[in-house]
Amino acid sequence: MKATPQAQAALLELAACDTELDRIAHRLATLPEQQRCRDLEGQAETAAERVVRANTRVTDLERAVRKAEAEVEKVRARAQRDATLLNSGQIVATKQLTDLEHEIATLGRRQAELEDAELEVLELLEEAQAEVGAAEVAQQQLRDSLVVAQQDAATATAAAKAEQEQWQQRRDGVLSGIPADLLDLYQKIRRDTGGNAAGLVRYGRCEVCQMELATADLSEVRAAPADEVVRCPECRSIMVRTEESGL
Repeated sequence: MKATPQAQAALLELAACDTELDRIAHRLATLPEQQRCRDLEGQAETAAERVVRANTRVTDLERAVRKAEAEVEKVRARAQRDATLLNSGQIVATKQLTDLEHEIATLGRRQAELEDAELEVLELLEEAQAEVGAAEVAQQQLRDSLVVAQQDAATATAAAKAEQEQWQQRRDGVLSGIPADLLDLYQKIRRDTGGNAAGLVRYGRCEVCQMELATADLSEVRAAPADEVVRCPECRSIMVRTEESGL
């Protein structure tokens, strides 16, 4: 392939632009500010789940408290009825009086047990309510941190994209000095290798792969006309010859 030395030299600028654009694209994909946002989003999701679980526990315990209160009230009401009956003088038979007194005593013990159980549930409810408060505070703190992180990520992204745009404009300006066939070759090499497709040959070394050229290969490069596009025998990139090449 033939191309003027000026067109080949333009490949060096193009390669520099592509290298920077690749670097910026990688930076955009791996911004620590974006990773911080993802981490906080995961933590915020976990915090939200904790709030839901805590509220569910409160609801369950509130239901348990109401049930315990109802059971205590039921036993208390029955004990009061028995006491009223006992004190009314309507029952005179000794066995009936004894049975009634025994039932009142049993109901008293049962009421005490139920009240202790109710107290335990009330304590658990208080703990659960405190847990809800703590979970909601933690959730809000994470939300606030996420807002700040998102702002930082937006700033970092905007800065990287502004730099990307500058390099893209610079690249677009370089393209006008490169013939279509030479550009096609450069882009094909770039696609095939996934890396740089053109570099300077300097004092017998390919600056793309840093390989020292063999004596025979170097002789061929020296003998090639200035408008001949030469390629590295190792990495197949285009080797650009300039006054810096030391050939």
